[in-house]
Amino acid sequence: MSLSIYWINLVERSEDWIGQAEWDLSHAKSDLERRFYDWACFSAQQAAEKAVKALFQKLGAEGWGHSVADLLNELPEELKPNEVLMDEALELDKAYISARYPNAHPSGSPRNRYTRKEAERLAGYAEEIIVFCKDSLSKIH
Repeated sequence: MSLSIYWINLVERSEDWIGQAEWDLSHAKSDLERRFYDWACFSAQQAAEKAVKALFQKLGAEGWGHSVADLLNELPEELKPNEVLMDEALELDKAYISARYPNAHPSGSPRNRYTRKEAERLAGYAEEIIVFCKDSLSKIH
């Protein structure tokens, strides 16, 4: 599946995107401490998404969509992550809708469907993706 990546002449704002990614990760960790595990998972997904969009900004493109895995897959070959990071991105993507909407589950609401262990894992994955993106940003000239 190919995303819509728009290669346009735009104001380069990768620092804003990576800064927001780090802020969202802080939000995920705060929600984790406060036992809002559903929101911790969603914030982790958002952090990873924004970190990858920072790479597209640095490349002079605008990445559209919310799938971390799809965005990573659309990166130029020399910037694509390893399989482990791709698997982590796929797991983060599962929290984009299901962590927010009760009708994404057979019963109950997201607040009853997410666990501390899951939130910790997803926050860790988001942190790894942010580190990957920050490292990649330093390699783009």
